[in-house]
Amino acid sequence: MDAAGIGSTDSITPLAYHRRTRHLLQRYAAGPAMLDWDGQPDPFRRYGSSRTLPLPLQAAQWPTTCAELHQDLPARPMTLDAMALVLECSLGLAAWKSYGSQRWALRCHPSSGNLHPTEGYVVVHGMAGLPDGVHHYRPDTHSLEQRCGLAGWAGMAPTPRLLLGFSSIFWREAWKYGERAFRYCALDMGHVLASVSYAAALVGWRVHPLWSWGDEEVAALLGLDQPWGDAEPEWPEVLLDVRANQAMDAAPLPDDVLARARAASWHGQANRLDPDPCYRWPVIEAVAQATARPSGMMPAGQASSAVLAPQPALPGGTMRAAGLILQRRSAQRFDPEGSMTQQALHDLLGLLAPQLARPPWSLWTLPPRVHLVLFVHRVDGLAPGLYALPRSPHGYALMRQTMDERFVWHPCVGLSQDGWTSYLLQQGDAREVAGLICCHQAIAAHGCVALAMLAELEPLVQQEPWQYRLLHWEAGLLGQVLYLGAEGLGLRGTGIGCFFDEALAELLGLADQGMQSLYHFTVGHPLPDQRIATQPPYAHLQRR
Repeated sequence: MDAAGIGSTDSITPLAYHRRTRHLLQRYAAGPAMLDWDGQPDPFRRYGSSRTLPLPLQAAQWPTTCAELHQDLPARPMTLDAMALVLECSLGLAAWKSYGSQRWALRCHPSSGNLHPTEGYVVVHGMAGLPDGVHHYRPDTHSLEQRCGLAGWAGMAPTPRLLLGFSSIFWREAWKYGERAFRYCALDMGHVLASVSYAAALVGWRVHPLWSWGDEEVAALLGLDQPWGDAEPEWPEVLLDVRANQAMDAAPLPDDVLARARAASWHGQANRLDPDPCYRWPVIEAVAQATARPSGMMPAGQASSAVLAPQPALPGGTMRAAGLILQRRSAQRFDPEGSMTQQALHDLLGLLAPQLARPPWSLWTLPPRVHLVLFVHRVDGLAPGLYALPRSPHGYALMRQTMDERFVWHPCVGLSQDGWTSYLLQQGDAREVAGLICCHQAIAAHGCVALAMLAELEPLVQQEPWQYRLLHWEAGLLGQVLYLGAEGLGLRGTGIGCFFDEALAELLGLADQGMQSLYHFTVGHPLPDQRIATQPPYAHLQRR
């Protein structure tokens, strides 16, 4: 990675980084003292002089319904049109917003501060209309930029082969959030994984992480180890194997693919996103190095069959699933008097049970390591208070062991699912404390329910430091499920990365890093800002 300019200037363990970047009531984690909004980093990466291929736009008419998204749809052939739809509904633009002279784009997946550090790449062989090789996806123009050609892959079957690769540009988040930005980049990656899984289901495809590929191999295949010049470098995250046929499970990539990528001629120079950065945060590069995934390090285990009973499908019924994906938004304000039904909350939580036959759990088959604490505010038929939802028997045991012994742990039949149980911890009005913990943000108090995602942090991360990233990915994945589930129920969600870590730990009685919160979320009735105008995502392209 040093050759790409991502070398460490310090050494730090992920657990030490997590402690260092806590928000405390008396101080926030280290961040910029001021923001130059006119100098905000360019939200779009471009590779100048690369060959560009425009992609067709299809989401506005795609017929697959929300109910069908959780069925075994016949897989569409692996064509350029089908791949373009997957990219449009996962990484593409969802809308443009404007207020006065300001204009900004929203995407199908959310991002902390709408800064979008994640970049997407396509690695393809044998697809009609697209040259074999590595391509960068441009969400602003819904097009591909060819980075290198990999023609004639030895040993490849005549059927098309498609990989999706991802990277993070840490500076996009660090510009605003300082040292805590690495956390947000990892959460965003989890949102992206879920987004791709849902989008692939629109055409009957499945996506599977290539866990055995380490960071250095991912960087080499995507060209991230090439010279960056004065552009901000990208950190490799993961490769996804896209499958239109489950028979491809037994079809490994040819041995020479990586060698061909390393010997290839790479085209295009990345644009510089911020010509005049005011701050440097070397601890981000250090923790990236500390959490790098070595080659062949496969995450152990799989989700238990005990939690695989049939659960509610994605809400929305006959609504077009692509339409639901495109309308996803982060609420800025909630109606403080709005409520939701107990059944709606039950169904929303049911989406978080690992269901290996349904997206996004067909992608994320690992054991659940992230568990929920709920601040119930206004749910009809449910007493306000603090609730727990362990997502595995191990999680239940760990929560009981590490949390305040004064909690009552009464089973809550109204929220429990087949295979797992929700518990009332403590009754009472939790609105004020929820807002306080989430950095004094009213959305955490005015929603119908707020959630804290507790991860099994230590000793898992002590043994395998790269699991620190995967825990954040799992939390972000849960967030994306909650976003789409809330939209389907006629509600809206908001992910919250700013929270007082120690205040939550004190509330729950968490004495060590055995369990720590990685992400917060809230669901309620949105109050849209009528001053902000909305425009279609790709009206500027004038193409179909």
